[in-house]
Amino acid sequence: MTDLAVKLSGVMKSGRRKIIGPIDLEIPAGHVTAVVGPNGSGKSTLLHLMMKTIHPDGGTLEWFGQHHDRSLPVELQQHIGYVPEISIYEENSMTAEEAGAFRGYWYPKWDTAHFEELLNRFGVPRGIRLSKMSKGERRKFEISAALACRPKLLLLDEPSSGLDPFAWREMIGALRTLLAEEEITIVLCTHIVDEIRKLADYVILMRDGRNYGMVEKDALLACFQEWWIRGGQEEARRLGALETEPGLGMVKVLVNPVQAEKLAEAARIEVLRRRSIEMEEALELWIKGHLPEGLKWNRGTL
Repeated sequence: MTDLAVKLSGVMKSGRRKIIGPIDLEIPAGHVTAVVGPNGSGKSTLLHLMMKTIHPDGGTLEWFGQHHDRSLPVELQQHIGYVPEISIYEENSMTAEEAGAFRGYWYPKWDTAHFEELLNRFGVPRGIRLSKMSKGERRKFEISAALACRPKLLLLDEPSSGLDPFAWREMIGALRTLLAEEEITIVLCTHIVDEIRKLADYVILMRDGRNYGMVEKDALLACFQEWWIRGGQEEARRLGALETEPGLGMVKVLVNPVQAEKLAEAARIEVLRRRSIEMEEALELWIKGHLPEGLKWNRGTL
């Protein structure tokens, strides 16, 4: 079995307002990969390309080492679970039980007992149409149904949208249980930093329709530190500071600690204090283009 769940090579899609791509990505099997980026950056389109609900205008895709020119074969579709950002219109007139039975017909691994367990766990109301549910209740149903099909590849597009904090914790718990019990690959489009912190192994940055790299989550956090150093802008320059903030007799700098340690020692720069940055700060810096060169993930160098 290949160690890649999905591979995109030079994939492009032209829309009315923007062009998506070219995208080159390798999604490792058995891991959680979070896709982050501003609104309109192409995150949802990326998921639709992976499902082939929209077809690329160029490039190639592979799923678990196999290439499919046209629509995905039914056998592969049955191994893909999906939670859309916008609920499926065709299920509006169904109750949760009816929609579950309908989906179960198409998924040979559909787990009715697990579906019922999740509906109870999330407190999804019974006997009413999905269109009559609140956004949060409908979201709980969508998540329950996606997990009940026991997918090999689970695609989640802003899954926590509309969830209250209690339901969000239940969702995180259900996903962690699934990851512990089964060999599953999850691709998660999200703007919730806690979802990245609690679930993700890797992070992809999307911006302006293109991907700007893929890094290990922990490696991204290790890229940056805030230092307070004795001196001023000249000392900051010698450290290769990414950002600076002057103070009285000292300067606060943002640095790559691995590189800066050697530079500080060579230039005899006194470091007064160090602070590791938070995940949201690291993501913001990456979006601003501050990812240090040469950062490696498990399949090469960005």
